[in-house]
Parts: sequence; C-alpha cells; structure tokens
Amino acid sequence: MQNTKPLHGVTVLDLTNVLAGPFCCHQLAHLGATVIKVEAPGRGDLARQLGADAGLNEKLMGVSFLAQNAGKKSITLNLKDPRGKDILKKLVKKADVLVENFRPGVMDRLELDYDALSKVNPALIYCAISGFGQNGPMKKLPAYDQIVQGLSGIMTITGEEDKGTYRVGYPVADTIGGLTAACAISSALAGRALGNNEGKGSFIDISMLESVVATMGWVVSNFLIAGQQPTANGNDNFTSSPSGAFRTADGQINIAANKQEQFEAVCDVLELDALKADPRFLTRSDRLSNRKELAELLESVLQTGRTDDWVLAFNAVGVPAGAVLTVPQALSLPQIADRGMIADFASVPGVERDIRVLRTGMKLNGEAPSVDAPPPVLGQDNETILAGLGLSVDEIKTLKAEGVL
Repeated sequence: MQNTKPLHGVTVLDLTNVLAGPFCCHQLAHLGATVIKVEAPGRGDLARQLGADAGLNEKLMGVSFLAQNAGKKSITLNLKDPRGKDILKKLVKKADVLVENFRPGVMDRLELDYDALSKVNPALIYCAISGFGQNGPMKKLPAYDQIVQGLSGIMTITGEEDKGTYRVGYPVADTIGGLTAACAISSALAGRALGNNEGKGSFIDISMLESVVATMGWVVSNFLIAGQQPTANGNDNFTSSPSGAFRTADGQINIAANKQEQFEAVCDVLELDALKADPRFLTRSDRLSNRKELAELLESVLQTGRTDDWVLAFNAVGVPAGAVLTVPQALSLPQIADRGMIADFASVPGVERDIRVLRTGMKLNGEAPSVDAPPPVLGQDNETILAGLGLSVDEIKTLKAEGVL
C-alpha cells in the first residue's frame, strides 16, 4: 500500500481557536503533519469549554474541542510575555507552517506577524484565517459563522421564501474557511517543494466570507451572467423538477429527476402515466413553472408507501433517490461505518472515557487518513517540546511558575 501520509515530516504550528483554524489543522494532521497546538495558559482554545457535555467543558475537554483536535500536540504559551514570544520563534525556526485566526492586527501588535516570523524562518508558510481578510473596510469587524452566513447571502437562499431567512444548520462558513485554508497550505507546501518560490515561504490570507461566496458558483453566476435574482426554494432544486424532498407514509424522500427520461421513470414507478403527456409537465421549463402542482400529484401516491420501498423502486430504474435521515441515522449507515470515517479512542486522558470522533472526508489509496493519538489535554506536551528546544527542567519550572506556560 502506498503512503497515505503525504504531509509526513511537515510541522504545523496551530495558533487557532474554535472552528475554522482548528478544522484546517485537523485536515493537515490526518494527512500526516505534526501539528503543535499553541494555546493560552490556563484556558486554551475556547472550544475546550464548548459542547453539549457540561462536565467535559469544566475539564477543558469540551466536545467541540474533541471534534477536531485528535492527533495534535498541545503547548501553552503566553504570547504577551517576551519569553513566550521567544519560545514561539524557536518553534517557528523548525516549523514549515503557522496557522492563526486572530482578528487582523493582533499578531502585528504582538510583533509575531508574517514579516517578523519570516525573518526567523524565510521558508515559513504563514496562513491567517479571518472573517473578511487582512485588508479592506471590513477587516477589523468581528466575525462568527452566522455573521458570515448572513453577509454571504446564504441565509436568503436557505429555507422557504415566504417564511423568513434560515441559517444552515451547522457552522458551514467556519468549515468552508478551514477547508479553503487547508487547500491553500497544501498547495503552498507543494509549490515550495517544487522550487516555485525559490524555497521561500508565503503569506496566505483566507477570508471566510470569500471562501463561502466561492462555493456559491451556480447561484452567483446565475445572477452575474443571467441576471437571475437568487431566491429561497426550500427543499426544491432550483434547476429542475421533480427534484427535491417529498412526503411519504413514514417520512421524506429526496428525488432528483433532472433528466426527461428520469421524470418519465418517476411517472412509471408511481403509475402516473398521464403526467407524461400533461401540457403542464412536458418540458423541464414547464415542470419548473408548475412545480407545486406536480409535487402534489406525486405526493398523493408517495404517501401511500414507505420511504425505503420507494428508494429501492426509483434507484432500480435509474432515478436518484434517498431517504431524508437524522444525523444519528446518517452515522449508522454502513456506508459511513465501513469506510472508516469514525475514529474510536479508548480511555482518553482528561475525558476518562472512550470517545468517537470523525476523521476527514477523503480516502487515500483506499484508506481513511487517521491519527494515532486522541485530542490533547491542555499543555500536555509542554515538557517534551520545550526540552526539544533545549530548555532545562529548571527553566521549564520557572516559566510555568511565572505564567509563561
């Protein structure tokens, strides 16, 4: 089997908090990078205090932290203290990548910005993730996932047009920002290895807002090129019909009959042959114009049968269809379990019980990229990492006693 750790040998300093940055470094860790999480003494990543288990939040091992920090090391540093800055610079000297998601200007004030750190390590790839980017009139505004969702337009095209706006049900802006950053970092590493920048590093500026807008190509292009105003279409696909969610006897089914032959196959399965010749539904355009009437006719039959039975019947004739599942139901799918997407860690320190967390959404050479260690207790690698930088036991004790660690 070929190597499934393409970033083996790469060292990443993770100075990030909560979601976008940690999720970026989560990808890099699973791809083989050594990720050293640099956290504030005493409290660490805010995500350590977030999640549905209050007991874990009190232990600084919140579920939100556990979700995306497996395989990382943890060191605590007070970056406002000159000694903390000096230690970070020693780490930077040996690192390949640094990722931070502070508000623009914070690292400048700490004198730990790209210009300062690239003097320590000219080959450093420095990635700054922020809500709106490192320049522009909005650069200093605070940005959380829902703020970005609103500003990107996502909320106005989610849900039904006459029922107000809806946010996407998980932090999609943070997640897309993190994936965009991981992609950019991997590209910069590849380019540096190829000598495309004469072995020098680079500065990567990731805007969560721009990352999200970049994924909205169909919707945005329909407006930019065709002048079509984006709208909220509920569970309906705005490009074709019948394509959306429909009620059944025991739940909902998604049907994606995007082609003429698929529409006709739906009519065959539901024994509604007359709809094929109905002038309201002859063409794609006709079906879009009369979507509501078509949905009512289809649901009148769909509600007489079970979702699973309809899924089998539609897929058998080449019509893409699937049940609308809850999150627990989705996680129980053999397709998820059998492809190694969920990792199990036994008796995790700081948690004191077994945990299950997600890996990544990729497979390399037939295998799911994985990490060997569970998420770290705050500062668990202080002594090991600092000793590797040449600090003595007494020096480490002093730094800890004086709040630098």
